[in-house]
Amino acid sequence: MAYEHFERRSAPADGRPRRRAAASTKIVISGGFGAGKTTFVGSVSEIMPLRTEALVTNVSEGVDALDGTPDKRTTTVAMDFGRITLDEDLVLYLFGTPGQRRFWFMWDDLVRGAIGAIVLVDVRRLQDSFAAVDFFEARKLPFLVAVNEFDGAPKHPAVAVRKALALADHIPVITVDARDRNSAKSALIAITEYSLNSLTALPG
Repeated sequence: MAYEHFERRSAPADGRPRRRAAASTKIVISGGFGAGKTTFVGSVSEIMPLRTEALVTNVSEGVDALDGTPDKRTTTVAMDFGRITLDEDLVLYLFGTPGQRRFWFMWDDLVRGAIGAIVLVDVRRLQDSFAAVDFFEARKLPFLVAVNEFDGAPKHPAVAVRKALALADHIPVITVDARDRNSAKSALIAITEYSLNSLTALPG
């Protein structure tokens, strides 16, 4: 069932018609370690995002896969949280998942009530995306794959990314710059539309 509620406003004292309540829903931002989830939420959130980051220390060696992200100094240990109003009628609450395997047990709680998810991908480390793809496929939660365009990373056509991740034809593959608000917002609009279309297509 989709996470949804309506913000209730009291009737104005002057008797004017009350503004229509805004619907709100939940979107999950997922992907491998260092794929850009925290950056994505921070760039697009209209409120100060809640971050649960800790410093990456030597204790992580042999536990977290740090080889592909040698310059990364912090890591999400619970979740990222933000909010964006797409228009006056729709508010999205964003929940970013932790990327490291040892925190995956939190994913089930974070996705509860979500209508869809964005799987951020770094093409230099595609193998780190398999777990998120498998997770959402198993739970039949609509998701799209967003290739985060890191500086210096090779560019591959969507069809190549789809084949490498063994994605079904109906799953959207887009590109995004997680640092850019407009780019991140476009990705959120894409997953919202895809999720709603998927829900309305269900039988019964």
